[in-house]
Amino acid sequence: MRWYLTGTVVSGFGTTALWLVSGIWVKSLTGSDSLAALAAFALWAPVLLGPLLGTLADRVRRRPLLVVLNTAMALLLPVLLWVESADRVWLLFAVLVLYGAQGAVHEAAEQALVATTLDEERLGTFNGLRMTANESVKLIAPLVAAGLFARYGGGPVALLDAASFALAAVLFALMPVREERPARSARRHWWRETAEGVRLLRASPVLRPLVATGGFTMLLAGVNGAAIYAVVDSGLGRSPAYAGVLYTVQGAGSVLAGLLAGPLLRRVPERVLAAAGLGLFAVAVGVRALPYGASALAASAVIGLGMPWVLVAVMTAVQREAPAEAVGRLAATANTLVFAPNALAIAFGAGLVAVVDVRILLPLLALAGTAWAAGLAAGGRRREGGFRRLRADGLAVRGGQGAGSMEGGA
Repeated sequence: MRWYLTGTVVSGFGTTALWLVSGIWVKSLTGSDSLAALAAFALWAPVLLGPLLGTLADRVRRRPLLVVLNTAMALLLPVLLWVESADRVWLLFAVLVLYGAQGAVHEAAEQALVATTLDEERLGTFNGLRMTANESVKLIAPLVAAGLFARYGGGPVALLDAASFALAAVLFALMPVREERPARSARRHWWRETAEGVRLLRASPVLRPLVATGGFTMLLAGVNGAAIYAVVDSGLGRSPAYAGVLYTVQGAGSVLAGLLAGPLLRRVPERVLAAAGLGLFAVAVGVRALPYGASALAASAVIGLGMPWVLVAVMTAVQREAPAEAVGRLAATANTLVFAPNALAIAFGAGLVAVVDVRILLPLLALAGTAWAAGLAAGGRRREGGFRRLRADGLAVRGGQGAGSMEGGA
């Protein structure tokens, strides 16, 4: 698994760098705030097609698919060297849409590969380490990207991202993984396969509340994120740049969250970890309403600790519960339902902050979050005797038998 985690870190570094720079790039060329905001939307929009795109991850072997996806992006990104004026910004938007589509398939393929090659007992630990790796990268990549863009423009950042994809392709190719080729008899019409992923999610009493909790958490996170500058300005009396300090502290909390998630999931079910994570997140959001620098820093750290626990719990449950032949579709569907509310909440929250004082808004978010967390914790316990996977035909069979194997430790 060392090859996989290294590949995740490398590709994540480049992705974070380009994500940060894309909006700045558009703004510097066009002077338009609305077009700059659309850059982030172009990157995110394909997530809405996640259930459809994720079907590809169930039709082919996942490791070769990851190699192809990373290689394709390494070849595509140098095209952005031609984006030197406002009349070529359309090219940047086109690449960002393809980037987002690639990301949706990539995420589904990654989760499917992990689910079918690792023992169930190791999934929580691995997902926690993956979260730690991703969050660690986010602490460094923005500084590198901002420095490169300020000095040389967007082209070198695109080349950096292309190089990260090329290296990730090599690392994924070196992974010692044995995968079975998906059975052709299992393939049906693309739309039917996509709908099957949605049906499996709806049919699972384990996944339904967890995915709903993930979506609700990210909904609250979107509104909370939209309120951050109001907290910094009217609450703390600081300059907008201080938001960067709060995000850094939050990132450090997320790194710790990933390290703790694995050991916790060996002791408690995903439902309990998700409820604890949402509860911590909600309380910390409420604390942000206090006009004190120390409480704002502590709240940011706890937000960084709680929110990843919800996401790791959802990811691990999907990998454990999904049938091997449908992990990609189910994972992509879950990702769409979890992350789509975040983008909508950011837009809604921006308007909400303009009319509602954050000293009222944030405690209301905290109340909603703690109530949901309490309901999730009290909503039932997992049956003893091991996890169970849902067959694509709607039956349940005991899990733990993957479609392949991965050598080496996590």
